[in-house]
Amino acid sequence: MSRAALSELILASTSTYRRALVERLGLRFRCEAPPFDEAAFPREGLSPRALAEALARGKAESVFNASSNAVVIGSDQLVSFQGRVFGKPGTAAGAVEQLAVMSGKAHELITAMVVIAPERRFEHTDVTRLTMRTLDRPAIERYVERDRPLDCAGSYKLEQGGVTLFDRIESEDQTAITGLPLLALTRILAELGFNVP
Repeated sequence: MSRAALSELILASTSTYRRALVERLGLRFRCEAPPFDEAAFPREGLSPRALAEALARGKAESVFNASSNAVVIGSDQLVSFQGRVFGKPGTAAGAVEQLAVMSGKAHELITAMVVIAPERRFEHTDVTRLTMRTLDRPAIERYVERDRPLDCAGSYKLEQGGVTLFDRIESEDQTAITGLPLLALTRILAELGFNVP
């Protein structure tokens, strides 16, 4: 086993979705809330993709700086819709509004990931294109009441009832939709010497 594989593996997130994804790899790891002020991060002039990448980088770096012998995974996810950025809605009303605006149209779900190890850094961004069915407000409200997607970028949970909202989903890695691209993460961790599987 390589030296890197002896390093502690840290997920720079408290997201239950990302935790469950990393658990699928069968590796020992811990979660740590990144000491990174996402709300204060300057966004002006950044494309949605660049913003997601910068936020993922900031989260990973903030944890790595305090645990420099670890391998740290940072990630961020947002929706890009006609030049607008949608994050987590926070409220049921906010979720209904996001879905109503996107009804019948296509948008991109951008999932950026940064992995930092001693003397190594990897960056990967997955872009999923989703086309939503045309939905009336009662249907949207029923969905939001059912899944409560208040902590999900774009206001849907595809792994649950959110799949019923869409006509088409184009993705290279379906795990990225949930919050972390495991295909890329597996390749990176294997390169760092972790035994996956």
